[in-house]
Amino acid sequence: MSPVRHVFIINPAAGKRDRTEEYSAKIRAELEGRAEPFEICVSAQKGDCTRLARKAAEQGDEVRIYACGGDGTLNEVVNGAAGYANAAITCFPGGSGNDFVKCFSEPEAFRSLERLLDAETAEFDLIRCGDRLAINICSIGLDARIGTEVSTYKRLPFVGGTGAYILSTIVNIIRGIHRPYRVQLDDEAFEGRKSLICVANGRHYGGGFHPVPGASLDDGLLDVLLVTKVSRLIVPIVIGKYAAGRYAELPKLVTFRRCKNVKITCETEEPVNLDGEEVRGTEVSFSVAEEKIRFFYPRGLIYEA
Repeated sequence: MSPVRHVFIINPAAGKRDRTEEYSAKIRAELEGRAEPFEICVSAQKGDCTRLARKAAEQGDEVRIYACGGDGTLNEVVNGAAGYANAAITCFPGGSGNDFVKCFSEPEAFRSLERLLDAETAEFDLIRCGDRLAINICSIGLDARIGTEVSTYKRLPFVGGTGAYILSTIVNIIRGIHRPYRVQLDDEAFEGRKSLICVANGRHYGGGFHPVPGASLDDGLLDVLLVTKVSRLIVPIVIGKYAAGRYAELPKLVTFRRCKNVKITCETEEPVNLDGEEVRGTEVSFSVAEEKIRFFYPRGLIYEA
């Protein structure tokens, strides 16, 4: 049997600074002298991480692919490796959010390459949106407008992931909160103005938001929150409870459902958040993807199933 190949895909654009040299030094220090072959790849532009991950998976032998960056880097690697039975992926964090790994009992363990090399593997669901896949959380409405603009604020001095999210929230609340949507959840339809719509596979995003504490990575279902029209006066209360996963305390404002398919129709083209990556559209569909992803993580950790 051939030894497992290790492919590290570094995204220099992740986080506040280029960490290519730092990553490369850590990788060589751990991998040189081991029996398993390894390769360090550096993305040059948006989409490269997907291309590099697919190239690694297409070679056919057992391969572990490390997304060296944040949640956006992980999303690109997911889109390249999904559906390949010989490929498993993970996140070697270096972005400013690193929200997906918060589904595990010890997120900081992912920063230890030594622990990532001693790994267990699980198979997780994915969310399909058109020709793209997401592993964590998708959204549209105020939340997506906030989330897709977070990167604008992340690069400001002394502003971390949570601070950038708060700044983006303030700006977008001033611009306007709710818009008209038609939402179809399997066979159930919802009409009217909504403030935000969250479609979850994972549980954490936005640098500290934990809106759906019961979401499972491998139950074959999407966890959906529909937040109806809210005023600027109460939006801080609603966002606070939403962020803490306390949506059940707002039954007149927040509807929760589990389903397999979501279709959203907008009056005008809007940004859609896919794991922090942006697409745009007037008709947006989410579904449980046919593809699964093999994900490896430090041995002994427990994930939120």
